[in-house]
Amino acid sequence: MGLTLGVSALPMPSKRRESRVNCRSAAGRTSGPRQETHTVPAAGPVDRSSSGEAAQAGLPARLAQAWRTAGLPIPQHAWFWIGILLLSAGAGLLYDALFQNGIPLVAAIHGVFIGACALLMERGTVLPQLQARLRRLPTFLYVPIAELAYVGMITLGHATGGVVVWSTGLTTEPFAEAVIPSLRVLVYALAVSALLVFVVRMRDLIGAEVFVNLLVGRYHRPVEEERIFLFVDVVGSTAYAEMHGALKTQAFLGAVFATLAEPVRRCQGSTDDFIGDMAMITWPMARGLQDARCVACVLAIQETLTRDAAAWQERFGAVPRIRAALHGGPVVTAEVGVDRHKIAYFGDAVNVTARLEALCRTLDAPVLISDDLLAKLPRLPAGVRARPLGEHAVRGRDQVLAVAALEQIPRTVRTAA
Repeated sequence: MGLTLGVSALPMPSKRRESRVNCRSAAGRTSGPRQETHTVPAAGPVDRSSSGEAAQAGLPARLAQAWRTAGLPIPQHAWFWIGILLLSAGAGLLYDALFQNGIPLVAAIHGVFIGACALLMERGTVLPQLQARLRRLPTFLYVPIAELAYVGMITLGHATGGVVVWSTGLTTEPFAEAVIPSLRVLVYALAVSALLVFVVRMRDLIGAEVFVNLLVGRYHRPVEEERIFLFVDVVGSTAYAEMHGALKTQAFLGAVFATLAEPVRRCQGSTDDFIGDMAMITWPMARGLQDARCVACVLAIQETLTRDAAAWQERFGAVPRIRAALHGGPVVTAEVGVDRHKIAYFGDAVNVTARLEALCRTLDAPVLISDDLLAKLPRLPAGVRARPLGEHAVRGRDQVLAVAALEQIPRTVRTAA
C-alpha cells in the first residue's frame, strides 16, 4: 500500500511561525487556541520543487510546460489524450507502411478519426446510458456486443476520415471506397483499438501520473523529492455500513471516490491510493503550491458534494461529508513490489498527514492544514481563510505541529468587506 504509516523515518525539521500560540498543557493536549484569522499574504509564484522533480520530468511534462510558457494553457490530463490521438495517427502510418497504400497522410487522418471514435466509445461519451446497461450484462454477452459496438465506431471514424480526405482532394479514390472500410482495415483497427483501450484502462486503474511514472521507470531507483499530501476521509462510513450493509456501503464509497476524480484532475493532482474509506491525493510541491491547487482541490470536492446533495440523498439516503488534511514535505519516492508494482512514499510527511487527518476529529475541524505547508502557499483561494488552532502534539513525532482550519468566508462577510 502506498500509505506507509509504520515507516521508521528520521524526524524532519519543520519551520515555525512567530504567530503560533503554544496551547499544549503538561499532558500534551491543547487548551483554548486563540480564534483569529490567519491571512496568507499575496505573493508571486513560488517554485520550491526539488531538483529531482525537474530532472525526472518526462517529455510530456516538458511539452506541457513549454505550451504554458507560450501562454496557451492545456490541462495536464489533456496531454494524455493528445498522445493517444498521436499514437492513432502513428498506427495509420504503420498501416500505410505495411500494406503500401502510398498516401501516408490519408492513413494518418483515418487513424486519428478511428482512434477518436473508439475513445469516445470507451469513455462513455457516446450513448452513456446504453453503455451502462451493457456493462451489467453477463461477460459472455457483453464481450461480443462490445466488439460489435467498436466495429460500429471504427466504421464511423473511417467514414468521417474518408469524408475529410475525399472532400479535400487528398485521395483519388471514389467516395464509396474512401468512406467504407475494407475487412483488412476493420481487423487492423480492432487490434489497435484493443491495445489503446488496454492502455487507457490501465491508466484508469492505477492513476494517470502513477501509470506514466511506472511506464518511464521514473522511480525505479528511489528519488528524494518534496510532495504535498491530501488525505480525504469519508465521515460516518462505519455507521452507514451498520445501517445499510457492506454492499451498499461499498457502492456509496465507490461513488464518493468517483466524485473526487474531476476536482483532482482539474487541480492537477494524482489520486495515488484508497485505504478503506480514505483517499490519498498528492502533488509535487511546486505544482500543488501554484495557484494554491492543493487547497482549491479540497474546496472543489466539498462544493461538488454539496451541489449534488439531493441526488446523493435520493440514491443512497445520505449526503457524504469529508474530513481532509493537508501537509507537505520531503519524502523518498520509490517503485516497490515484484508481482505487482506500485509507487510508494516513505517519510515523515506521509505519517504527519495521517496524524493530521485524525486531529480533525479532536479539533472538530473538517479541513486542516499544517502551518509548515500554509507558510509556503503564495496565497489562499478567494473566499477562503485560515484560522490558527495552535500547536499540537502528534503521535510518533517529537516536535509539535502547528495547524490551521481552512474555512470558507461567509458571503455576507465578503460582501461587507
